[in-house]
Amino acid sequence: MKTIRIILIFVFLYSCSSTQLVESWKNPEIDTYEPYKVLIVGLTSDIEARTQFEKQLKKEFELRGTQASMSLNILTDKQKTERLTEADLDALETQLILDEYDTILLTKIIGVDDKIAYRQDYGGYDETRRRFTEEYLMYQDVFYNPEYYSEYTIYHAETSMYCICPTKDRELIWKGYIDITDPTNVEQTIKDYVRLTIVVLEEEQLVKRIDLDTQENLQDTVSN
Repeated sequence: MKTIRIILIFVFLYSCSSTQLVESWKNPEIDTYEPYKVLIVGLTSDIEARTQFEKQLKKEFELRGTQASMSLNILTDKQKTERLTEADLDALETQLILDEYDTILLTKIIGVDDKIAYRQDYGGYDETRRRFTEEYLMYQDVFYNPEYYSEYTIYHAETSMYCICPTKDRELIWKGYIDITDPTNVEQTIKDYVRLTIVVLEEEQLVKRIDLDTQENLQDTVSN
């Protein structure tokens, strides 16, 4: 029921945004969680977009009193550009624990769909009394009018929060599935995605919740 409630809330709040929450899953064994030190990883080859994304998430965590690092500032050149083995990733987790990290937030694109939307503005036609000529006139534009339909792309993204606490089992804490529809402005899309992610984490009690007044007061004190 809570998952349904969260989805309904964010479908309403972000109906005009390019980002939409599809599903939010939380480890049922965890009621609340407050990360101490987070590594933020945006898994993409677009370095500029990755930098913006990780930087904005870093600020959001720091506003909540959590230490946070961008993966671009932590990973070696090999770890950024080459395929990593299981042994490489185990070694990375071990090093992160030694450096007092207890949380990893990983975001990646898991699928892409190309869609076509057809116009629905047929107000002059009666659905129940339609003749051959009416049907033909309605739908012939699919061949002759490029404005009859529009093509767009949906990117299916997934953000996961992992616990790598030295005194606990390394486990998945939370996973959120978010759709990004036909992004045209990378900066705005990143902003929408980060904000949606943080609000969901607040709702799931996995990060500290702060009100807007507190956020505005703290904004100037957070390092870039």
